[in-house]
Amino acid sequence: MIILFGIFIRYNPEADAHWPEFKKQQNITSDIENDFYFRYPSFQDVHVMIFVGFGFLMTFLKRYSFGAVGFNFLIAAFGIQWALLMQGWFHHLDFNDGKIKIGIENLINADFCVAGCLIAYGAVLGKVSAVQLMVMTLFGVTLFAVEEYIILNLIHARDAGGSMVIHVFGAYYGLAISRVLYRPNLDQSKRLQGSVYHSDVFAMIGTLFLWMFWPSFNSAIAGHGDGQHRAAINTYLCLASCVVTAVMISSVVEKKGRLDMVHIQNSTLAGGVAAGTAAEFMLTPYGCLIVGFCCGIISTLGYVYLTPFLESKLKIQDTCGIHNLHAMPGLIGGIVGAITAAAASKEVYSEEGFKLTFGFEGEFAHRTASIQGGHQAAGIAVALAFGLVGGTIVGIILKLPIWGDPADENCFNDEVYWEVPEDEESLPPPVEYNNHMMGKHTGP
Repeated sequence: MIILFGIFIRYNPEADAHWPEFKKQQNITSDIENDFYFRYPSFQDVHVMIFVGFGFLMTFLKRYSFGAVGFNFLIAAFGIQWALLMQGWFHHLDFNDGKIKIGIENLINADFCVAGCLIAYGAVLGKVSAVQLMVMTLFGVTLFAVEEYIILNLIHARDAGGSMVIHVFGAYYGLAISRVLYRPNLDQSKRLQGSVYHSDVFAMIGTLFLWMFWPSFNSAIAGHGDGQHRAAINTYLCLASCVVTAVMISSVVEKKGRLDMVHIQNSTLAGGVAAGTAAEFMLTPYGCLIVGFCCGIISTLGYVYLTPFLESKLKIQDTCGIHNLHAMPGLIGGIVGAITAAAASKEVYSEEGFKLTFGFEGEFAHRTASIQGGHQAAGIAVALAFGLVGGTIVGIILKLPIWGDPADENCFNDEVYWEVPEDEESLPPPVEYNNHMMGKHTGP
């Protein structure tokens, strides 16, 4: 990384010390117009989601919290470095000097890239080694950069919050890897697959961080002004609707009307996933509530009925249920984006708003709304193909017996890879050092 960064990575004009000269050349009157001041608050929010939100969301297993947070930390820190290079070569390479010019928006996009790999980690949580995760991230970031370039640049689909590019790709990439790495004797670790009271509370911390900051995630790289503003509102409303619906469905399907913490930790976030593609579009406030409502139903029912089916019939052992939180809501988000784009009109968006929202400039200046809708749908197919095919190939590589993965009976257990302190309650009682002190009061 040090060598590659030394050869390729440089600051962009807004981060370089030549900014005062650049400012004069571009007739910029104030430092406040530097993109840093527009993007950094959103970057902070996205960064918290990546390291705290995703990390703690996966701490629900009773004996795998160190691996959930620690390995999440490791692969995210590794992935953002590789993502800056891969995305830079595809999107930000300056052909005049062969350098990648990075600024605050590149850091946000690197976090987005890593998010796809962390989603995939959820499918294999507790069943792979740190080395396997590093290899998985190396290939995942590479595949992500390619599919992102195809979807956003060649097809010219819009996907501000990454329903297709991040969630569909990341989920099916992880599910394909999990299918290839299927463990028929995983029931030997069944005693460790569940949660305990305090582990579910820690996972709920991750849920709340993700839920609070998801509007920033979907609006972080949206266009300044109305696009970013609208993306935050749309996501906010989708999430709110999804929570109420997920709680309702969980109560209906569980015994005695009680709530299942798995649904509250995961299905409540599905609305944010589905809002991603159409985040910038004129989805309308009531439309957002409909999207959140549908996702709350589908995601919660997925945990109840679909996850057991995937494991028993298709041999996909999905530890975190990413198919219900990311895959299906991501597909819904892509479909909503395609329909909303195809139905767009200049009357609703205005002449200038229509052009800016869908990027109808340059070679795409003559594209119509209906054609854009078709290209949005094509973006879903590309994300699916890269996830499934790429995940299958990477899974075959990870199946090689050289990566130090845990045995079937040692899955979901931190003790395989971490120094784990003794639980206080399991320590033996202190030995009485003096018999004549037994039974005597030492206090007043």
